[in-house]
Parts: sequence; C-alpha cells; structure tokens
Amino acid sequence: MRFNPLSELSDNEILYQFRNGSKIAFEEIYHRHWRRLYIQAFNMLDDEDEAKDIIQELFTSLWLKGKDLELKTSLKTYLHTAVKNRILNMIEHNRIKNNHLDSLSKYLSQHQVVEDKLVEEERMQMVEREIQSLPNKMKEIFELRRTEDLSYKEIGDHLGISDKTVKKQINNAIKILKVRLASASILTGLLFSGFCFN
Repeated sequence: MRFNPLSELSDNEILYQFRNGSKIAFEEIYHRHWRRLYIQAFNMLDDEDEAKDIIQELFTSLWLKGKDLELKTSLKTYLHTAVKNRILNMIEHNRIKNNHLDSLSKYLSQHQVVEDKLVEEERMQMVEREIQSLPNKMKEIFELRRTEDLSYKEIGDHLGISDKTVKKQINNAIKILKVRLASASILTGLLFSGFCFN
C-alpha cells in the first residue's frame, strides 16, 4: 500500500511544498488527482490511450512549472480546467478523430454547469472570508444592507446612528473589499448587487 508522509495535508499545503521543490509533494498531487482527471479525459475522448497521454502531458507540464506555478483557483479546479483546455486544443488542431466531437459535446453540456458552480462557490467563499475580516461595526452595517436589504435610514434607526454614517461605512466597506478581491478577478456585480453608491 502506497504511503506518503504528506497524504494528510490539504491540497493548498501540498501545493506549497511542491512549489518549494518537494518531489514527494508532486507525487502526492499525482496520486491524489490522477484517477479523477483520467476519468474526465476518458469521458471527453472515449479513448483510453489519448486520455492517458493528456494526463501525462498535464503532469509533465505541472512538474516543469514547479515554483513558478501561480493559481487563482483551487488545485483541483486548475487541474480539471487544464485537462478540458488541453482536449479543446487538440480538437482545434485536428489531432483527434471526428467521432470524438459528439462525446465532447455531450460531456461539456453535462459538466460545464458543475465546473462553473465550483468556481462560483470558491469566489463566494473568498468574498465571505473578506467580509468577516472587516471591522466589527462596519461589518454589521454592511451585512444589514447586504442580507436584510435595509435602507440607510432603517439601518441608522436600528443602530442609533445617522444615515450619513451608514452610507459612509458601507462605501468604505465596498472600497476595502474591492481592493482585497481585485486580484481574484471577482466581478463587482457578484459582490455588491443591490448596493447604492450615491
């Protein structure tokens, strides 16, 4: 039975070890994700050899990137997206047979929604973490506006402060969150739909 001393670590911890040159961490990433990636590739291609080739190329590329690997999503999402993109590139260069197109179309229609949901969930978790890190009073005001959809006046009456103070606190919260979340390419509309900036 395979034993890796890093097997109990999270993907993020494993990734950190790998980016610092750990061969054992790379082996753990490979064994942890290979099967699911192979199943994904096989479902898209309906060809065992081509599916294995895709996964081999992906892990070779991952190894070569090493410490230069920069991710904006989870490792799992990155790997599954990379598999899909590699197969799409194969199609663009006419490197697979035409009868694979039907399998690919069926796969994408079934799994694109799942992939989009994973990415959206990651983004929303990031948003929630940043909101929870706001100063307590600012966070309370921001949450009343965001979750209860209260007006500035209603929030002010509830907390015993002026609506101008409420507006200032909300605008400051939005500015802070925009800066903190800018690197994650999260759309403003996803975060602040329903907010009034005036």
